Amino acid sequence: QVQLVESGGGSVQAGGSLRLSCRASGPTYSRMYMGWFRQAPGKEREGVAAIYIDGSVPHYYYPDSVKGRFTISQDNAKNGAYLQMNNLKPEDTAMYYCAADLRVLPRWDRWHDYAYWGQGTQVTVST
Repeated sequence: QVQLVESGGGSVQAGGSLRLSCRASGPTYSRMYMGWFRQAPGKEREGVAAIYIDGSVPHYYYPDSVKGRFTISQDNAKNGAYLQMNNLKPEDTAMYYCAADLRVLPRWDRWHDYAYWGQGTQVTVST
């Protein structure tokens, strides 16, 4: 069982930055997917970043919409992940969720494949 808690959301002006944190509690696993998803009102949940940790080798995934602006990283204690978001745009406004799964997923960006979820943290970007 994995418990996830996000923090770091808030309000920022366009062009600003935020860093989200996802703290994972429970056993430490050598293989895990951790992803960040977001959902704006009236829109489907979408993946914005993921890291697949298989032993000591991490693999990173991003959609084109955030490449070069968002960076996912594993925290030093390997019990969570960060999402650094730079050059934020109003269209990045959404509730952001951390997700995790212990299996090898066929795709990193299908939110319904992830078994564990945090409660979400709101990100609001104003013009």
